[in-house]
Amino acid sequence: MSKAPSTNATRLLKQTGVPFTEHLYRYEEHGGTQVSARELGVAEHAVIKTLVMEDEKGAPLIILMHGDREVSTKELARQIGTKSVQPCKPEVANRHSGYLVGGTSPLGTKKTMPIHAEATIFDLDRIYLNGGSRGFLVGLDPMDLDKVVTLTRVSAAIP
Repeated sequence: MSKAPSTNATRLLKQTGVPFTEHLYRYEEHGGTQVSARELGVAEHAVIKTLVMEDEKGAPLIILMHGDREVSTKELARQIGTKSVQPCKPEVANRHSGYLVGGTSPLGTKKTMPIHAEATIFDLDRIYLNGGSRGFLVGLDPMDLDKVVTLTRVSAAIP
């Protein structure tokens, strides 16, 4: 496997002094967190997906969710005080984040967006987030997320 890429996400982690590990894996189109968890040999619950969504006005936001759970957009909208939330089209998500869908990291995004994280990810000892490139995750202590980005904890998971 090749060398881990230098991305906005890894540069931000290094700049803030947050310890992290780099994990490359063979990316599969539409494989999602199931593939990355299998390739890394970790529970899919610990692989955190980064979803770029938008409210009814088209304002972008990020939601961090366990790989094995879905987001209740209705519950998320209620908790963040908007009428509705829906996923962005891939090309719109790419423009907002500066990353390609499938390689979207919540760290070092092109546009500053509100970040909402499923509260239960902070119960885990270690999480695996996209490192800013397809086939590349970074492992870190979830408590360190607050050192790198401003986020709001929500409970919007569908089991």
